Amino acid sequence: MKRPTKKPKARQPKKVAAPLRQSAGSGVGKSPLMKGGTIDSDVTTLVCALGTLIDAARTQVSVTANAALVMLYWQIGHRVRTEVLEGRRAEYGAQVVPAVGRRLEAAYGRGFGEKNLRRMVQFSSVFPDMEILAALLRELGWTHFTMLIPIKEPLKREFYAEMCRVERWSTRELKQQLDAMLFERTALSKKPDSLIRAELSALREKGELSPALVFRDPYMLDFLGLADTYSEKDLESSILREIEHFLLELGTGFAFVERQKRITLDGDDYYLDLLFFHRRMQRLVAIELKIGDFKPADSGQMELYLRWLDRHERQPSEHPPLGIILCAGKKRETVEYLDLDARGIHVAEYLTELPSREVLEGRLHRAIEAARNRFVLR
Repeated sequence: MKRPTKKPKARQPKKVAAPLRQSAGSGVGKSPLMKGGTIDSDVTTLVCALGTLIDAARTQVSVTANAALVMLYWQIGHRVRTEVLEGRRAEYGAQVVPAVGRRLEAAYGRGFGEKNLRRMVQFSSVFPDMEILAALLRELGWTHFTMLIPIKEPLKREFYAEMCRVERWSTRELKQQLDAMLFERTALSKKPDSLIRAELSALREKGELSPALVFRDPYMLDFLGLADTYSEKDLESSILREIEHFLLELGTGFAFVERQKRITLDGDDYYLDLLFFHRRMQRLVAIELKIGDFKPADSGQMELYLRWLDRHERQPSEHPPLGIILCAGKKRETVEYLDLDARGIHVAEYLTELPSREVLEGRLHRAIEAARNRFVLR
């Protein structure tokens, strides 16, 4: 028999090790630019991401540089004030400060001349507490401070500084609030200095924003463009049409919730004009609009609405709701006797036409003085 010949074995291909799998967090593997998108779109995505990093770094550098510069100005002012001006004759300072300013300006530029040197001295004088200043530096720049320095009343200056820090006002916004006399229009300004100081301390140390810091009187509604004669419905419609301006006038932190909120009790329907929520205070804020003067019955109506909101709309994490009665006029003695603040109700006037600054300033100062006198009599 013929022995069968063995067929030669087919050559097997060499085994190649499978590529290692890369973990999700690994830095090795496919580039983000190779995930299936076009080159242009991938480049755009990467540029946007890197641009965000660059912008964040630049902002951080700017904030750090600003804080260092403002602190430098304070240190210069403090040293000149303590070593040259305090305990010395006026003639001595009158000679030394200009001479120092001329030399610094020649060496370091116009920013260190006599005029700015005196401003730095004033800066260190009106902001003497280094700890408070350090907290303000995170949000306020040198231009902010130059706008605050001329304010003569310490508590008023502290109010604007803290509100500027908490609400992160730009210099433009700070100027608008100063021009609109925000401090004089707050409920806070009507209180004695000791209470103002306590509320500002709570704001600075704990971040507590009280209703007295938020609520205003009067509210400026000149942007509504209302004619001489209008109804409450016209007023409400105009506010909703200009809701952005109205929110700005109410202040930072308000969010619109609902208009004509229906409240049903014993089969009867009542309608709350406007309902807002204040994020920082964590409270619902009800607003009733009145085209005439405030009447005592208005407070009873608002109290009913607040009790209903507290029971049916308030969330567990929220504080009790507050109410604002916006009226064309109010009799301050009547409001005082009702003790509405204790019931969470704020009565405020609104102005659809702005008087001159002199007239408004006189009116607000008289209101502040009268309110503080009532506190003293109590």
